[in-house]
Amino acid sequence: MLQSGQQDGAFSAFGTIEITSASEDDVPSPRLRTVGDCVVVELTGDIDILTFHRLSPLLNSLAAGPYRVVIVDLTASTFFDCSGLRLLESAAHRAREHDGRVTVVCRHRLTLRLIALGGLTGLLAPTWTVGEALSRDRQPPG
Repeated sequence: MLQSGQQDGAFSAFGTIEITSASEDDVPSPRLRTVGDCVVVELTGDIDILTFHRLSPLLNSLAAGPYRVVIVDLTASTFFDCSGLRLLESAAHRAREHDGRVTVVCRHRLTLRLIALGGLTGLLAPTWTVGEALSRDRQPPG
């Protein structure tokens, strides 16, 4: 067992690891813009547990109306974990309760893989660009 201040020899090559805690101030604010009955929510930085707690009320509120479609743009995100997946899933279910939908704009292979592994590709209907999402989402939900 390691004593306080000791390092495991297998990891000593990596040097000292400093763990810091982040605050809500470290979570970038989303940028919102509307296009007709759609709202585009641009998320940047890390989409993790802090983002989930800070942005879940906002996304769920937008998904409940007055917008028919919420487009979540992840193209400027730098990290995406299961908390981000839960954030999007929750908003998508809320939107469906109000005859709307959530669409995700994403080009990151690992994020798209996580969405697929979570079984949410059909629910979130990822697209490559906001323009593509807007043209597809001009059709009524179905």
